[in-house]
Amino acid sequence: MSDGLNPRLNAFRGDLADARLEGRVEAERFVKGQAQRVVVPLAPLRRRPHDEAPLDTELLMGERVLVFETTTDGWSWVQAEADGYVGYLPASCLGPQDDRVPTARVVAPRTLVFSGPDIKLKPLGALPMGALVTVTGGASDHNADYAELSSGGYVVVQHLAPLDALQADFVAVAEKFLGVPYLWGGKSVLGIDCSGLVQIALEMTGRRAPRDSGVQERALGTRLAGIEGLQRGDLVFWKGHLGIMADGQHLLHANAHHMMTAIEPLSSTVERLEAKGVPVTSIRRLQAG
Repeated sequence: MSDGLNPRLNAFRGDLADARLEGRVEAERFVKGQAQRVVVPLAPLRRRPHDEAPLDTELLMGERVLVFETTTDGWSWVQAEADGYVGYLPASCLGPQDDRVPTARVVAPRTLVFSGPDIKLKPLGALPMGALVTVTGGASDHNADYAELSSGGYVVVQHLAPLDALQADFVAVAEKFLGVPYLWGGKSVLGIDCSGLVQIALEMTGRRAPRDSGVQERALGTRLAGIEGLQRGDLVFWKGHLGIMADGQHLLHANAHHMMTAIEPLSSTVERLEAKGVPVTSIRRLQAG
């Protein structure tokens, strides 16, 4: 018994399941998930608890998860709060949800974290767009103004924005990923896939989106009758793929043909995929805002 539930969006296995699913699925035991937070820049959510398992998505610093199990070999079985995705993370990527509530979001494609308020210092690391941070202080030198982070280090303030300061144009956000390598399951400028690109771009404008293209096709926007009269921001779907109209004729998408995020004439994409027996399945228009 699984009540038709998607295991990617509901935490259940034969031996263990989310307590909220009791009565809807069969499992040997049910547990209440423990709230934790991602404490590394990018956390790989994998299909199985193994480094070589397929990468289903990535979670960004500050994202909250429910942990249902942590194994002795260091894997946590979790569900992401933002999009409900279920999978396995290295337990080292997680920490407790303490009182350091995130106060800002990274809005640059990637920002460096310096050990002190000085851009000439060796960076401690980098944070991806969408990462959530807690600012605890500030500093300045002759080069820049800096935000001090509770997680350690400093970033330049122009790469951060308050959580309520949302981007206006999700297509403009997506365009910042042009040239980024294609990575199945990726969600940053180190590598991104088609549905990850749409999800992060919409998230930066304050709109939640599912992770998978098939679910996005059912959940996002209003279906249009045909392929004519398209405009910037319309979403074009194929089985297992989607892209964003950059204008009335050109498609912006992370794709395995170019192996990067690219803009090309929609007609070229349609022709190439139709030659593989993959026609357009729908076009959807998002509401403004």
